[in-house]
Amino acid sequence: MSQIDLRELQSTEFPVPTELQDNVAITSLSRIYNWSRRNSMWPLLFGLACCAIEMICTAASRYDLARFGMEVMRASPRQADLMIVSGTVTKKMVVPIVRLYNQMPEPKYVLAMGACASGGGPFKEGYNVVSGIDQYLPVDVYMPGCPPTPQALMFGLISLQQRIDGQSLMDMDDIPWYGVGPSDPVPVPILGPDVIDPRQMELIRQQAQAAAAGLPFGARELPKAAVDVVEKAKKVAAAAKPAAAPAVAAPKAADAADDPEKAERLRKREEALARKRAAQGKSE
Repeated sequence: MSQIDLRELQSTEFPVPTELQDNVAITSLSRIYNWSRRNSMWPLLFGLACCAIEMICTAASRYDLARFGMEVMRASPRQADLMIVSGTVTKKMVVPIVRLYNQMPEPKYVLAMGACASGGGPFKEGYNVVSGIDQYLPVDVYMPGCPPTPQALMFGLISLQQRIDGQSLMDMDDIPWYGVGPSDPVPVPILGPDVIDPRQMELIRQQAQAAAAGLPFGARELPKAAVDVVEKAKKVAAAAKPAAAPAVAAPKAADAADDPEKAERLRKREEALARKRAAQGKSE
């Protein structure tokens, strides 16, 4: 207890005398609960690609991650409350990632480490890469970089602690594990020719039925407000468009008769066309 700074827990409108601040703390239940949890988070030892090397370096003695109470990396999801998704998430790997997340006890958090885990990174257009783990799991902190440095990971962990400090036991709508009743697990993706999110099965079924019936499918419909804006823009553009120039009549044969040189060119052109038609007729 001598190493605990009770001044971090002071959360009251009633001031505590300076000489008692090291021994007495007046605070709320949410504040002391969040304080104890933020300083004892156990990350899940789960590396995917090059970002995992930076995560391992952060756990070394050079950076002293133990200052934040997060140095105990667990190999079992049932003993961890922070999943650090470090590296490229492939479509084959997202299935066990979601399964491991469901096995973690609540409260639990997700930190997307690096550009690949946050949005696909340089492999975003790849056929085998998921464009961000947030499409399947609720991400609390995003850390850019390719790969981010150990200092960046520590900053992300501090940001997560600040997020935890803002949570309240009374806000049951914002935080699912503080609500009434058990929370539903995240649906595990189905790996087939491509990754299928079970939450989209009804939409996939409707599109498959439309495709089987020969109807267009997969087309996104604009909301009515957007359609009105487009129509209005078309009307404004049509009103601002300048009037078309009057069509110029084709030159008549009489105009050619007035110009001897033009008449001679037309005569030679007609003779050349006649010779070409005759040659085509002989070849046929």
